Amino acid sequence: MTDVAVVILTFNEEKNIRHALASVCDWARQVFVFDSFSTDRTVEIARSFDGVVVVQHAFENYGKQRNAALELLPIEAEWIFFLDADEYPSDELKAEITRVIASHPQENGFYASFRLIWMNRWIRRGYYPTWLMRLFRRGKGRCEVRAVNEHVSVDGAVGYLEHDIIHEDHNGLDRWIEKHVRYAEREAQASLARVAGAGELDANLLGTQAQRKRWIRYNVWERLPPLVRPSLYFGYRYVLRGGFLDGPEAFAFHFLQGLWFQTLVDLKYLELKRAREEGRSR
Repeated sequence: MTDVAVVILTFNEEKNIRHALASVCDWARQVFVFDSFSTDRTVEIARSFDGVVVVQHAFENYGKQRNAALELLPIEAEWIFFLDADEYPSDELKAEITRVIASHPQENGFYASFRLIWMNRWIRRGYYPTWLMRLFRRGKGRCEVRAVNEHVSVDGAVGYLEHDIIHEDHNGLDRWIEKHVRYAEREAQASLARVAGAGELDANLLGTQAQRKRWIRYNVWERLPPLVRPSLYFGYRYVLRGGFLDGPEAFAFHFLQGLWFQTLVDLKYLELKRAREEGRSR
């Protein structure tokens, strides 16, 4: 077993959790499912796997939930690997992580690239690679407290893994849309009341990919007119970065995630802003 504790956050993931657990249970020293009181068969399925520890904790937001998992779970492994229920590490990534941990690296954390499978197709152009901090030494990583798009910050040196985490959601389009409606509400609230919190990721144009994206959001995106910027973003991803070369599945994804979702965020932002201004005028 590789000296790593896999931590999977769940809420009503019965269509995904079996695949995620099957990909790590014969590889990781510890496997935890940190569940937000699912009402479907998620917990039942998780407990059917030998050695999987299920802990339930009320959900407030993603950043706090990840930190609660780090604080409450009986993690003994030296390394922690965050995995979402609709993800699984490729065999190559597992072998690479095993080699890296066995080499006793000086780094305290490692970024892994994120490979999105949408409608059975890898959405490569316009979206890949997206780097995520998912593997880090116990006691050296903590998640910024954000409602959505949270990132793990690591004390000390970090490195990059060569192979991918695979994201393949089996919940269907209705669930994807429902989830992104909730995400849009959180994004709009965060934009309206943006105040950097303690431990939040630094916005740095010369930093990591996540820091560059945060800098661009604060210094470019938020200065563009709402309802105009989603079209610019869609054009950047689908045309300039060649998303159109990945076929009709890629169009569906970039349209929904790059245009529809970002437009919904802007609409909710404008709605919240108008409500706040009306409240102040009374």
